[in-house]
Amino acid sequence: MSDDAVPLWRRTGVDLRLLLMCVLLAALAVGFHVLSGGLFLTPENLYNVAQQTAVVGIVSTVMVLIIVARHIDLSVGSVMGFIGVLVAYLQYTSGWSWPAACLAGLAVALVVSIYQGWLVASLGVPSFVVTLGGLMSFRGAAFLVADGKTQPVNDAFFQRLGGGYDGGIGTTWTWLLAAVIAVVLVLRMLQRRRARAFHGMPNRPLWLESVLVAVPIVAVFAFAAVMNDYRIGDKPQAQGLPIPVLLWAAVAVVLSFLVHRTRFGRYVFAMGGNPDAAALVGIPVKRVTLMLFALLAVLVTIAAIVSIARLNAGTNSLGTGMELYVIAAAVIGGTALAGGSGSIFGSVLGALIMQSLDSGMLLLDVSIGKRMVIIGQVLIVAVVFDVLYRRRVGDN
Repeated sequence: MSDDAVPLWRRTGVDLRLLLMCVLLAALAVGFHVLSGGLFLTPENLYNVAQQTAVVGIVSTVMVLIIVARHIDLSVGSVMGFIGVLVAYLQYTSGWSWPAACLAGLAVALVVSIYQGWLVASLGVPSFVVTLGGLMSFRGAAFLVADGKTQPVNDAFFQRLGGGYDGGIGTTWTWLLAAVIAVVLVLRMLQRRRARAFHGMPNRPLWLESVLVAVPIVAVFAFAAVMNDYRIGDKPQAQGLPIPVLLWAAVAVVLSFLVHRTRFGRYVFAMGGNPDAAALVGIPVKRVTLMLFALLAVLVTIAAIVSIARLNAGTNSLGTGMELYVIAAAVIGGTALAGGSGSIFGSVLGALIMQSLDSGMLLLDVSIGKRMVIIGQVLIVAVVFDVLYRRRVGDN
């Protein structure tokens, strides 16, 4: 096929699906801003949306890999609730320090996830069945840990992990972080161009490369400006980037590295593409599956810590229904439910779309029943779009 016959978006190397998700996110933001009388795009609301999205975003990054490997985890919300209540209980009732309580929560989460992963990997029990049972079991375990009582957390540093009054990194660090990200993006672009030239491969026009780098840089600085414009009450200092969002960004970067730069990431996608072929070529499918569930345990623990720090308490309802939002974020972000395809950045966009939709309807005073109906239908639409898109581009 000649270059002229190749669509422009393919020649630029831009993922059309992710571009459409960005357009949809922008359209939702502008639409809700107009319908809410100018409330949605205010610094206060965007700060809250960013914080609220972080928990779902953290878990959805690893849910992408779970689905890519042709598995599913319906128990993430219940396990997060169980771990969150346990961590809060150990701090409040048992008097443990918050680091010790968090490590204990991580240990329990690893036991839970490896147990479920072992049933899937070694015994061949479908992950849907295993985690469906976990959804009920660990929700009950959350009640049993604290006898159904809310467990407050009072440590000031721990509470900062959830955002809130002292939960931002401040304006100086926010601008500095934005500048570092911009420098990294430029250096990566120059490194790619040098590498392609060294191997005799053609480079895209410099102006096009510059545009593709400038767009995310502008977005990063715009986000930093909004976060630095928000102040809580009479607090003299602006909040800056919320710590939960910083944790979410760190998780997304680490998982992107695992996916693109490690053998583990290649194995996960190979398993999702064809599990039988992956086993035949020597990929340790069972071990990788256990590692995948262990990674899920780590991120569910981080999400639980952020949640109880934000609420200042561990409650039995923590994480209820979160599995819908996590799976929807992954699917909306382009993860194929059939496995073998997905992206970490897509999950970030999916989580933002889900939370923007929910927050926008809340600003418009849409009842909870209608919100649930709409969000459920959005998930169905996302799956239908995924099927039609893959047929259109020939990705089966």
